[in-house]
Amino acid sequence: MEKVRSMKELFRGSRLHTVCESANCPNMGTCWKQGVATFMILGGTCTRACRFCAVPAGRPDLIDMEEPQNVALAVKELGLRYVVVTSVARDDMDDEGALQFAKTIQAIRKLTPEVKIEVLIPDFSAKEVSLKILSDAAPEVIAHNIETVRRLAPYIRPQALHDRSLAVLRRFRELNARAFIKSSLMVGIGETDEEIIEVMDELVLAGCQILTIGQYLAPTQRKRHLPVEKFYSPQEFDKLRQKGLQMGFVYVESGPLVRSSYIAEKGYQIALGVPSNA
Repeated sequence: MEKVRSMKELFRGSRLHTVCESANCPNMGTCWKQGVATFMILGGTCTRACRFCAVPAGRPDLIDMEEPQNVALAVKELGLRYVVVTSVARDDMDDEGALQFAKTIQAIRKLTPEVKIEVLIPDFSAKEVSLKILSDAAPEVIAHNIETVRRLAPYIRPQALHDRSLAVLRRFRELNARAFIKSSLMVGIGETDEEIIEVMDELVLAGCQILTIGQYLAPTQRKRHLPVEKFYSPQEFDKLRQKGLQMGFVYVESGPLVRSSYIAEKGYQIALGVPSNA
């Protein structure tokens, strides 16, 4: 508990957000006790209102110009070796936040050049300039979550587009052959087994190499948030993991409490061909 407390104090003092808290991640305690967290930049309010997400939606915050440096200082103080940086969607900005990502990566590399960096980004509306800004910053892993199957996408992510997400992943594969491309899928919202395999196949064709699959859990009982339609068994998750590996993913993490950033370093190490310590 002392480690969790010290991390909370550091985040509050630096005015930093974590997706661990904002999204009510079920793994927060586990990760924080290991000194691992996912930093959420660009404020704590999202311009989109996806029906699965606990992050507040509404008028976005002003951009904190000191945020990249504050994240870098926190990474150094916590002694992290692998960092995940994500953000809310910022449709109100011309570049939708891509430059802030790049500045954060640069700040981390300046203070701790040995740290490996994974970014989990919104779709930037597939703007070529924004995608190139992020790619040129050269994170080790570029993640963008497809979230659900094609049929349910318009209902679950009304301000996103299924094919646009696939196009973003595909474009990053073209722009940066050295980065690993990653995505994540929730199950339990009403999808069929056939639809899950279909979207996994779409991800492989888009160049995705790392995939996480987890159980959807309604963040609240509010009307905005979808109810759970099905709870998958550990055996079903294991079958999806095995299927994903057979389909061509380099690494698949699949389980009830798995989230995109859960033990993210392990996926990177295995994709890199390095034995994981996780």
